[in-house]
Amino acid sequence: MNWDIVEGNWKQFKGAVKTQWGKLTDDHLDVIAGKRDALAGRIQEVYGVTREEADQQIKDFEKRN
Repeated sequence: MNWDIVEGNWKQFKGAVKTQWGKLTDDHLDVIAGKRDALAGRIQEVYGVTREEADQQIKDFEKRN
């Protein structure tokens, strides 16, 4: 999946992102607004993982969606 598709259709993907990363609030998702780097940073912050782990989680998400 091309992340540009996610960014362009962010409102449609928000539900899937929230299902995957339940600790992210609607406010977090509004600020992220489909930006991959912002999502990775927020995952790092909220879940306390490394940047590499956050990137891997996003790659896995992309494969499933």
